[in-house]
Amino acid sequence: MKYDRWNLRPPGSADARAELERAGLPPLCAAVLCARGVDTAQQASAFLAHGSDLLHDPFLLRGMDGAVARIREALQNQETIAVYGDYDVDGITSTCLLTQFLRGAGGQVVSYIPDRIQEGYGLNNHAVDRLHQQGVKLIVTVDCGITAIREVEYAQSLGVDVVITDHHQCKDTLPQAVAVVDPRRADCPYPFPDLAGVGVALKLALALTPPAHREQVLHDYGELVAIGTVADVMLLQGENRALVHLGLEQLAHTTRPGLQALLQEAGCPPGQAPSTVSVGYGLAPRINAAGRMEQAGVALELLLTDDPHRGEELAQQLCQLNRLRQAIELEIFQHCDQLLSHTPALSSPVIVLAGDGWHQGVIGIVASRLAEKYACPVFMISLDGDKGKGSCRSFGGFNLFAALEQCAPLLEGYGGHELAAGFSIRRDNIPAFRAALAKLVESYAGCEPMESTLEVDCEIPHCSLLTTREVESLAMLEPFGSGNPKPVFLLRSVCVLSHTDVGGGRHLKLKLRRDGVVMDAIFFSANSASCALENGQRLDLVFSLQINHFRGNRTVQLQLCDLRPAPTRSQLERTLFHRLRAGESLSPWEASLMLPQRQDFAQLWRYLEHLCAAGPAQAPMDQLVRQATRCLPGHRSCGKALVCLHVMDDRGLIQVAVEKHQATVQLCRPQQKVDLEQSDMMRRLRHDLHCT
Repeated sequence: MKYDRWNLRPPGSADARAELERAGLPPLCAAVLCARGVDTAQQASAFLAHGSDLLHDPFLLRGMDGAVARIREALQNQETIAVYGDYDVDGITSTCLLTQFLRGAGGQVVSYIPDRIQEGYGLNNHAVDRLHQQGVKLIVTVDCGITAIREVEYAQSLGVDVVITDHHQCKDTLPQAVAVVDPRRADCPYPFPDLAGVGVALKLALALTPPAHREQVLHDYGELVAIGTVADVMLLQGENRALVHLGLEQLAHTTRPGLQALLQEAGCPPGQAPSTVSVGYGLAPRINAAGRMEQAGVALELLLTDDPHRGEELAQQLCQLNRLRQAIELEIFQHCDQLLSHTPALSSPVIVLAGDGWHQGVIGIVASRLAEKYACPVFMISLDGDKGKGSCRSFGGFNLFAALEQCAPLLEGYGGHELAAGFSIRRDNIPAFRAALAKLVESYAGCEPMESTLEVDCEIPHCSLLTTREVESLAMLEPFGSGNPKPVFLLRSVCVLSHTDVGGGRHLKLKLRRDGVVMDAIFFSANSASCALENGQRLDLVFSLQINHFRGNRTVQLQLCDLRPAPTRSQLERTLFHRLRAGESLSPWEASLMLPQRQDFAQLWRYLEHLCAAGPAQAPMDQLVRQATRCLPGHRSCGKALVCLHVMDDRGLIQVAVEKHQATVQLCRPQQKVDLEQSDMMRRLRHDLHCT
């Protein structure tokens, strides 16, 4: 198993799912939304909405008035403006958006993205000096600056004004800039605090635009907002959902030559809106590679160029940089993985690793992979002399920004989000930093180790639901991402017909069967050896659904997230019976395994009459269940036998007493007719059976 625990969401009521289906939602969509708490037609309509009417007034952002006034003054006076960004995808798209917009408004604009290795994240005095020497009078930051208190003071001392636009967590004290625009400011009334940096940059552009022309701004820059928002793993609900939906549609017909070439390099079909998966795993890593490999300017030029030939060259450069990034990342990951495998104490309860010369541009990705594998937060530090620059990734909801705040006396600087952050630290402070983090993680997690948990939306009751039409209908829930993940489903007791390793042994391809339906599945980053598979084996599977296109045929394919051996029929049914007795609901498929029919009760009664012919009978409980199971007609089910015994006892037909695993059974023979269907367990089983 890849995950320690599968967390199957409660399915919601059958009435709620029926209401959503009456409102026009296909069964799988209705089931997913109900499981996520969207269980009325009105809620579903609001959740799925993605029109521009969801966008809020940009002037609701605190500080926007001051930002607009100062930028308009600079435009009017033809002052040189610097757009100062970050080297990740969000920062690069933000820089492109605002640079292009201000130039279109007649501004004298230069763009600046700091070198990841030499300058690090955010505004720095060296950059301020360079921009001042170029005659810059106003610096507008995008996707950075919210913690740049000293740097803003230094810029002001040189006569350079600063407007900050950012979306990162704020500290108690804000920079004394001309304006600070950040939806996460404690005093900001903006109703949606989860904008990406590029979303805030767009809001600034919209605020600088008369209302009658704002639709054109959305059309011109929506694709950049979609890429930056998806790449920065921002919440894809509300306003972000609307912005990303709009931007993905625009990407299908982008006029930016560089993006056209990059879409082709990433294998996105021309003229077709890419999915968030295509953006997150196709476009974003290639754009990100530029900043990681200290060449963010390549990505910025790709987005800004009007030359198709140059766009193709830059797209190819980005792909080469990405391949180089992958090779360096793999080398560091394998080194760390080997170290942790031989020294388990280093991975509990938090991983803090430092290495001389580790490439700063890739340690964040390595941290993410290690956090997933070792199920704990990871802090990676690249050392250069007595100084270190770190990147960290969360696990289990551990708040990284809050942790770094508490460790601030040990750090030279820090910033970021709850789930991903960066910091700088002196080499001799690392042991104390590791110890402090261990205490924080232990306090957060308690005595138990953190578990890797996979959220599962709903169980597939019958494979007849797995049609191409149903799977395609899930596109109604797009765009997928943070806050609206791609749906994950559960299918139990699936038989393995065949399995083979593909992709040089890196991936696993399977042919499966259940309910008489044969299905194809793919499990990335797994193989037959790691899964210990055998043909004929039965598995429980969790997966997302996709349509596989091959030689003109379109078929449903299961993209596996995890798998585990299915319990034997007897083990499963005994577990289900204990859940029933505890009052838990079952899935329709589980209920079908446990619900006895009239003839089951009749056969069991005949057996009990024979058993108790001479009076109350005694037998070990396991033996009683086995004998009861054997007497049932058709497919023998210990689960149905257990239910029959419980229901007959509940309705007064028999009395079953169990002491130290020894059962005593006595027939009661009531005078009046007994309706077994009135048993609470039977009513619940019939209810669960029809909750499809």
